[in-house]
Amino acid sequence: MRYLDKISDPADLQQFSERELTLLAGEVREAILACVSEVGGHLAASLGTVELTVALHSVLQSPRDKIVWDVGHQCYAHKLLTGRRDSFGTIRQYGGLSGFPSRGESVHDVVGTGHASTSISYGLGLVEAAKLTRGGGNVVCVLGDGALTGGVAFEAMNQAGHLHTPLVVIINDNEMSIRANVGALQLYLNRIRLDPTLTRLREDLERGVARIPAIGQQAYRLGKDVKESMKALLVPGMLFEELGFAYIGVVDGHDMHALRESVRQAIDTRRPVVVHVKTVKGKGYEPAEARPDAFHGTGPFHLGNGVRKAAAGGTTFTEAFGQALVRLAETDPRIVAVTAAMTQGTGLEEFERRFPERFYDVGIAEEHAAVFAAGLAIGGMRPVVAVYSTFLQRAYDMLVQDIGLQRLPVIFAVDRAGLVGDDGPTHHGAFDLSFLRVIPNLTIMAPSSQAELQRMLRTALDIDGPVAIRYPRGMAAPFAAPAELEPLAVGEARVLEEGRDVALIGIGTGVGIAREAAALLQDRGEQPTVVDARFVKPLDAALLERLAATHRRLVTVEENALAGGFGSAVLEQVGTSVPVVRFGLPDAFVPHGDRTLLLEDLGLTPRAVAAAAALHPAALTRVK
Repeated sequence: MRYLDKISDPADLQQFSERELTLLAGEVREAILACVSEVGGHLAASLGTVELTVALHSVLQSPRDKIVWDVGHQCYAHKLLTGRRDSFGTIRQYGGLSGFPSRGESVHDVVGTGHASTSISYGLGLVEAAKLTRGGGNVVCVLGDGALTGGVAFEAMNQAGHLHTPLVVIINDNEMSIRANVGALQLYLNRIRLDPTLTRLREDLERGVARIPAIGQQAYRLGKDVKESMKALLVPGMLFEELGFAYIGVVDGHDMHALRESVRQAIDTRRPVVVHVKTVKGKGYEPAEARPDAFHGTGPFHLGNGVRKAAAGGTTFTEAFGQALVRLAETDPRIVAVTAAMTQGTGLEEFERRFPERFYDVGIAEEHAAVFAAGLAIGGMRPVVAVYSTFLQRAYDMLVQDIGLQRLPVIFAVDRAGLVGDDGPTHHGAFDLSFLRVIPNLTIMAPSSQAELQRMLRTALDIDGPVAIRYPRGMAAPFAAPAELEPLAVGEARVLEEGRDVALIGIGTGVGIAREAAALLQDRGEQPTVVDARFVKPLDAALLERLAATHRRLVTVEENALAGGFGSAVLEQVGTSVPVVRFGLPDAFVPHGDRTLLLEDLGLTPRAVAAAAALHPAALTRVK
């Protein structure tokens, strides 16, 4: 019987020796590989934290002791060890386990995390709450994949050091976000990790303390806290000491004994402690170790050789954006590209290769990315910030104060807008039209095709002010780039089919749904008007007023929250002059699952739109 089969609760790990825990780690790694090769998921980061996860659960007593996972895609081994082994094969599937920690899924998922750099803040709050309520238990925060570059992590460390809160922060240092980490902090960690003299200096210091006449042995026995503090005066780790944290490291993240001893030592110190753990992203699977960026988030693949299973052909929106940006940058030296640790995910790899001096990866720091771009714009450049919709939320104050208010020509290429499928509610781009639309001076576009996206990027360069272009994940389609990238007329929609009685007005992916709904209506003898709105701000007010005056009903379709979205903008424009039926995402956090299944479940389908657009009242369907 496998060791893994004996575990239904993390307390079961207490029965194993360190040798058996090491063997268990191997079984956990095999289980992760077997599952992810079939259904896809975040592989490399979770493979790198297997021994760390086993060590933590063998020392701690969850859920009394709490583990807070920063960048939640490290948590696959945690799920296997906390009662979800039998359902692990459903991870990221419709109706199955989340790919991230989820409070509704297990008492061992203390915090639901899908974004980076928040764990220390959560952990500090948990420890202080336990003090105030006279509760108990230890709190360990696990930062990984570049999360320490996020400013909120340092804000939390600043307070934790000030309060002397007994909090353990484990830096899972695998040198990677999705690609290699960047920035001065990474160089600092490299120095700690790679300089062999530091380890010798640490050992010499500890032996020297023990040899001090009369007090040496006593000082040595005073504990690891004193030794670690003295060591930090002489070796790197001083950065953390200055923030009020003791420093332990560098620890081999795949050595079970070293990990367990370091965690125990950190807990016994009873003050803020950083444990610097060196791991290998993709550990134990050669293709993932060789290409951790490719296996960060992966679709199904052949377990034997790591080759991904065939995906749909064509060009994605992300690829079309990257191609157009390179093409435009060839003739416009003002164009610079900015990303927050998402070079590959946002389609900027070719731009980086062609124009390295005009490419900036700022790490996981979306707020900084936005203000940095503002500075570039003031300096005469035309920055294009490529960012996922869900991560743009983190820079909202900067959008308002530093860009919108000052009317700076910063272009935001907002990728992963709408439903993103398997990553679920932490990553759905459900709110961007709503939160962007209220910002003055901002032009907002949403393409219905890859060709339209390229023309919108060209249009954005002619606008003397901030611009956001939002587009979906994937949706590959056959595509041939136009010979000339002609700009669009700002604020002008496009009538795809001129009809009567009912107008279907789509934005972005909503245009495709509207066109299919129109085809269903045409099969019943009706002739609806179909419009690609193109612009959310400014709206094509003249066209909307004409449609309101000549049609009995307007139906809007968007892949954004209904509250404050495109349909709301249309309602505000036409008022009560004509009935408006809105289709979009509900006032709820949409779960994870295949995008098609989610849209069906939400009633955001051509069939539902056609029923709502039909003139016969009996055909109307409830809008979810």
